[in-house]
Amino acid sequence: MSIWYNKTLHVDTLNQMGKGTIGEHIGIEFTEIGDDFITARMPVDHRTVQPYGILHGGSSVVLAETLGSVAAHFVVNDELFQTVGIEVNANHIRSARSGYVTGKCLPLHIGGSTQVWEIKITDEAGKLICVSRLTVAVIKKR
Repeated sequence: MSIWYNKTLHVDTLNQMGKGTIGEHIGIEFTEIGDDFITARMPVDHRTVQPYGILHGGSSVVLAETLGSVAAHFVVNDELFQTVGIEVNANHIRSARSGYVTGKCLPLHIGGSTQVWEIKITDEAGKLICVSRLTVAVIKKR
């Protein structure tokens, strides 16, 4: 059973939402929507590395928060509610120097006032790069 409020949600919709944002600037591209997850990939390139030539931890956090925020938005009726991040954390497990990293976002808790999302970021070999958790508040629109 799908967790998404909009049952016809499509990857193109997610990518269109990212136009003109930091996600577009650093090359984040949504790639898959499942019944209870979304995935996106991000290049490891001049936009996302730190001076040592490895993936910047902040870039991983941007990918994680982008995934979690988008997921949070699409599990509520956006005519009545909006979701806003209130806490994000990340554990950087290993580095990446090239190619793409992919984040997969799954819910840990979807409540009426808060949501908690887990985002695991892996490299092209499937090795864990970063694990992150995003907590969002669900607030009524005014």
